[in-house]
Amino acid sequence: MSSKDYYKILGVKKSASADGIKKAYRKLAMQYHPDRNKGDKAAEAKFKEISEAYAVLSDSEKRKQYDMFGSEGFQQRYSQEDIFSGFDFSDIFREFGFGNIGGRKSGRGSSIFNHIFSGATQGTRYQSKGDPFASFSTGYGNRTRSLKGQDLMYELSLRLEDIIKTQERTITYNLDGVNHQIKVKIPAGIGDGKKLRLAGKGQPGPQGGSPGDLYVKIRLLNHPIFQRQEDDLYISREIKFTDAALGTQIEVPTIDGKRLNLKIPAGTQSGSRMRLRGHGLPRMGAASRGDAYVKIHVGVPKKLNKKQRALVQELKALGL
Repeated sequence: MSSKDYYKILGVKKSASADGIKKAYRKLAMQYHPDRNKGDKAAEAKFKEISEAYAVLSDSEKRKQYDMFGSEGFQQRYSQEDIFSGFDFSDIFREFGFGNIGGRKSGRGSSIFNHIFSGATQGTRYQSKGDPFASFSTGYGNRTRSLKGQDLMYELSLRLEDIIKTQERTITYNLDGVNHQIKVKIPAGIGDGKKLRLAGKGQPGPQGGSPGDLYVKIRLLNHPIFQRQEDDLYISREIKFTDAALGTQIEVPTIDGKRLNLKIPAGTQSGSRMRLRGHGLPRMGAASRGDAYVKIHVGVPKKLNKKQRALVQELKALGL
């Protein structure tokens, strides 16, 4: 299913007001209306596109769903029939001077929309003013399709330690004043902002329609030690100048709770990274894991005692 940017189609910003959206649609409708572009299939397709965008963005609830779930998520929930269900173009097109659209009288405007959206022959009557596109080429005819219930969103906060292995969490969410509990399977290595869909656990559908879905949105908390970059983890460690020059061995933690000995070669520069292969996070849907990286910082003392200063000056004299 192709992605549709309704704001871009109408040429408005996402923050546009309802009045701004209506003005933008009116301008484009005047330009691409079939009465002004007889026989022009490209104009007809554009007219259909802008009408669909307007049907969504002029409806506060549909616009909210579109902004929340994006184009692809919205189109998974709403068929073209759903988009135009309950929408009345009559008033706005009477303003444009294109006649009755979707009313009880059949006419040029009615046949235009029937032709564009349902492929029916000129003069076909629509069943109701509230649903001028009750007949679609999808084969539903004049049947009314029940709308799906509203989707719900639940944010689940997790630590990095919580996504090392696949696990189940029990969450509690409120639906029409009643608390519901449900188990959610959390895949190992899931990313921040990812959504898990629980089909049919949202609001009941109006007029007997199917219930909406419950989306669990993952929020990963900042870790005090590790920073995540995709499946890799980064940790910083500071060593002394002498250890960097002569080489040393340091102990570093892993996200699994282990302690590893890491060899620091002589001559290690500040900013160097040491890789711990396979000690990152699990790759979601795979058996492998990312890596852990230890970033080395060479510390410079802010103060030196007399003996230390004398030794550093001696090293300086030796060209170090």
